[in-house]
Amino acid sequence: MQTVNLQEKFDQFDAYWTPHIVAEANGQHVRIAKLKNSFVWHKHDKEDELFIVVKGTLTVNFRDHVETVREGELLVIPRGVEHLPQSEEEVLLINITRAETTHTGDTVADVTIPLEKMKRL
Repeated sequence: MQTVNLQEKFDQFDAYWTPHIVAEANGQHVRIAKLKNSFVWHKHDKEDELFIVVKGTLTVNFRDHVETVREGELLVIPRGVEHLPQSEEEVLLINITRAETTHTGDTVADVTIPLEKMKRL
């Protein structure tokens, strides 16, 4: 058992769209990431995805609407729903998801980080 200082963890990296594992609980990863600009369209067929915005404003595009997630807010994206996260300015994000889930879901792209290469901080 150890307290995790999120700001200290965010300060350890600069790359955008690169999740880092900071904790695990009940088969779930607690991952943090810095986001800026646009990600890729993707979905997660087997699990919901939880975004918690620590700093900034995240826009999540869906095929039929757009959600804005502001600092201190969260959004749960239901399994199987295609989405495209993006932000104009830097966003600090917490993502809680099953440990076996890649951050690009069913999409393989240049930004995809295989689970075995995801860094633990």
